Amino acid sequence: MEPVSTPERKAALHALLDDPSKAVRTAVLEAYKELGDIGVGWLRETSRQEGTMAEHARRMLHELREDDPKAAFIEFIHSYRYELETGSLMLNRTWYPDLDPTFCCLFLDEVASRCEQLFCEPSTDFEKCRVLNRVIFHEYGFRGAQDDFYHPDNSFLHRVIERRRGLPITLSIVYLLVAYRCGVAVEPVGFPGRFMIGCYTEGEPFFIDVFEGGVFRTAEELESMLETHHVEVDPSLLAPISVGEVLVRCCRNLVNQFTRARDSESARLYADFVHEFENAYKRKA
Repeated sequence: MEPVSTPERKAALHALLDDPSKAVRTAVLEAYKELGDIGVGWLRETSRQEGTMAEHARRMLHELREDDPKAAFIEFIHSYRYELETGSLMLNRTWYPDLDPTFCCLFLDEVASRCEQLFCEPSTDFEKCRVLNRVIFHEYGFRGAQDDFYHPDNSFLHRVIERRRGLPITLSIVYLLVAYRCGVAVEPVGFPGRFMIGCYTEGEPFFIDVFEGGVFRTAEELESMLETHHVEVDPSLLAPISVGEVLVRCCRNLVNQFTRARDSESARLYADFVHEFENAYKRKA
């Protein structure tokens, strides 16, 4: 039987959002859980308004998200408060709901600490990136997933950390999160066909090809790569992209990977996330 989702029930649940009784609050939470996406939609609608009821709706959404990583990620998308580490780990939990992100964070702290041990100050960002390359790709052995490029695990940060293998974009995320901890000013670059790291602090920008073990590349080299693949050279292709764009690209990769694996249901899940991002951008524009 489908859960009852009448306007009257919507109004009744809304009226109980600020009820001080723990028993009532528990019953309301269970009612919203029963309603699923409909109930989440009602709460989102209220959360975007002004006043105390909006705050109660946001708290209820938070409680619902604790039990539903997919709903949590959608709520993150709608928040517009995109942060790379948070977003990457929340995306992981949509497929690995029991993931404890602590080990990822501690591992990244460890790698960053090792890099900082090797910095010789004063150092330029280029010199610091040479250290990051040594630590990430040589000491810790991260490299491109050549043998199973299209396996979905290559798109999930914690599996990339465990296996030391990943796609250009997930290896770039590892690199960025280590660099941020070290105070190195690098940016994600959504280069067509090969995600890159870019640094723009030292006159001419330089780029890091993480899939090739941290090879440094110039803008001229990247433009030549575009020409080789008959892609029109556009300066915007060498510019930094936003965290939201990074996460959208991760989701698009997962759509492609699950489609190749003939898992249409999982492909549809990540296509829905892409759609949510696109709608969020439209609302914000």
